[in-house]
Amino acid sequence: MLISPALTGFGTGLSLIVAIGAQNAYILRQGITRQHVWVAVALCAISDALLIAAGIAGIGALIERAAWILPIARIGGAAFLASYAIFALRRALKPSFISAGQNPASSSLARVILTTLALTWLNPHVYLDTVLLLGSIGNSFGTDRWIFAMGAIGASLVWFSALGAASGMLSKVFSNPRAWQVLDLVICIFMCYLAIELARPLF
Repeated sequence: MLISPALTGFGTGLSLIVAIGAQNAYILRQGITRQHVWVAVALCAISDALLIAAGIAGIGALIERAAWILPIARIGGAAFLASYAIFALRRALKPSFISAGQNPASSSLARVILTTLALTWLNPHVYLDTVLLLGSIGNSFGTDRWIFAMGAIGASLVWFSALGAASGMLSKVFSNPRAWQVLDLVICIFMCYLAIELARPLF
């Protein structure tokens, strides 16, 4: 009886975070450069745990009633993602500055912390999926809802840790600046797509 909610939470949480998102793309890049990747992993996992707990505690219902919150979050999130896309494009156009270990801005611990937090907390999809969706599903388990939450939190921890570890193994591939150009172009395109998708419901 206790296993089912935990497994459901783990499976549901994993299905929501495995899809490539802004957090995943950022952790991938930090892991390849071996620059504070575990700080980014920890921040993403802790943030997810807080958001999941908030959803289970009923904050999701509050956000759902306050309709003005999500449009503001969409504007802020779209602006941030568009800015990040521009930075990725600039790196792709200047490959001599983006090979591993040559990007001093990325090596700053404060910058990594701020960027990771912004990619997480300025993304309205986090509130829709992690808080509202997981919160709604978790609360359907009644008294077992916190067991569901622990499963979902476990999925987040496992995924981000695995991504951080796997990305470090790609450092040899990305010793070639051309590989960085391709990665940053993909990140640029993906961030632009996310920014458009976030802003589209406002028009």
